[in-house]
Amino acid sequence: MTRYSLLDLVPVIQGGTVAQALANAADLAAHAEANGYHRYWTAEHHGMTGIASAATAVVLAHVGQATKTIRIGAGGIMLPNHAPLTIAEQFGTLDALFPGRIDLGLGRAPGSDQRVARALRRTLDSDPNGFPRDVMELQSYFADDGQTGIVATPGAGARPQMWILGSSLYGAQLAAALGLPYAFASHFAPDALDDALAIYRRDFRPSAVLDKPHAMAGFNVFAADTDEEAELLASSQQQAFVALRTGNPGKLPPPAPGYRESLGAQGAAILDHVLSCSAIGAPATVERQLAAFVERTKVDEVMVVSSIFDHEARKRSIGIAARAMDALETVAA
Repeated sequence: MTRYSLLDLVPVIQGGTVAQALANAADLAAHAEANGYHRYWTAEHHGMTGIASAATAVVLAHVGQATKTIRIGAGGIMLPNHAPLTIAEQFGTLDALFPGRIDLGLGRAPGSDQRVARALRRTLDSDPNGFPRDVMELQSYFADDGQTGIVATPGAGARPQMWILGSSLYGAQLAAALGLPYAFASHFAPDALDDALAIYRRDFRPSAVLDKPHAMAGFNVFAADTDEEAELLASSQQQAFVALRTGNPGKLPPPAPGYRESLGAQGAAILDHVLSCSAIGAPATVERQLAAFVERTKVDEVMVVSSIFDHEARKRSIGIAARAMDALETVAA
């Protein structure tokens, strides 16, 4: 069975507010739960006017109150920005509030530019090779094994499911070495996907928490009643991605008819490559493209990403994606 989950960057739309984005996040998580999604994740980004999930643990507490059964978590926390003890306390608190439902995905990217990273950390002089050590320190706090000499309160004895995130081969190697589940950010950085999954599966060492590899990959879905409507919905994320890559990130813009064509052949090709792990279309189109991705990657879970300007259209899109994934399981059975 290939599970399906949802990554929500809590987008702030043009003309919208952070308060609206957070209300939408809770509503979207409840909708995902009702549609059979296994997890709802949000991610740490800083200094970006179009993303309202910077205080990730706080957002998850808000979402947890709006849901009952779906797992909720960070996809991820950028650990170099934080002392491991701080994250142990935050996610220990979440585990106490929502026992058995908390995930903690860990990444080593800054989630910001260097100026913002310096404001977060006060210094950029930390050891770039310190990420594995920080992960193991965090594991020690949750295990309450005495290795640190500190009891995390909350945190000691908490059991969030820890994941290693990545968009290169580094995370795959670390997840394999530590025997942890692995999630690849193919929804915006697809180039190393196949190699990373191969390395993770080849080098995986069983651990106390996982006896065999468990891999997830990000996949954009822009689904609607027709292919044409879905293409229009996708143009918001396409505009946002181009704005980010050209140094002008902002709030999520409304759909723009003909946007992809306006980029010219070279620009459209670059966009198509970066967002190649995507399904854009009517239900049959989405089901076909999701099936091809699952067949190619053999992942245990697909992390659906669906940044759409209109909230109700976004809810329809993730509903279509859920039915497409359910259809794949019916065919496989």
